[in-house]
Amino acid sequence: MSSRVIEPLIVGRVIGEVVDIFNPSVRMNVIYNSNIQVANGHELKPHVLLSKPRVEIGGDDMRAAYTLIMTDPDAPSPSDPHLREHLHWMVTDIPGTTDASFVGYENPKPVIGIHRYVFMLFKQMRGRETVRSVPCSRDHFNTRSFSHLNALSLPVAAVYFNAQRETAARRRS
Repeated sequence: MSSRVIEPLIVGRVIGEVVDIFNPSVRMNVIYNSNIQVANGHELKPHVLLSKPRVEIGGDDMRAAYTLIMTDPDAPSPSDPHLREHLHWMVTDIPGTTDASFVGYENPKPVIGIHRYVFMLFKQMRGRETVRSVPCSRDHFNTRSFSHLNALSLPVAAVYFNAQRETAARRRS
């Protein structure tokens, strides 16, 4: 499971730019609009990303608590990502209190270039209700620093997709 899952994250520079290398140990599916599953490196059109996705987690420890983070490491543009990373969504205390969202979902709206949108799942090492450091800004979010500050593990799962601005012609196709 490990190399098949890790390789596209290395090729897509998610590992290295956003998170350190990790051993995937939990199955995670991210699904938009009931039927569009996120797959590493695939392109999704912004008009299908308006509502937050359903996230299915298949861990084997039901007592564990997880934090889900979604960022754009290419903000505001891939050629000049000076806002890296932009935080789009954060949910803590999964699976116990999946409605306990610290940061509401902000749908992707790339303006220029092809952006990567990364979902990362972390195990909360101290159990539920331990993530306390709420980011004061969505821009300049740092996944590594946040996970360290809140005693999160290395990621246990990650997946990313690409999106770019839609023109009227692209929306029709």
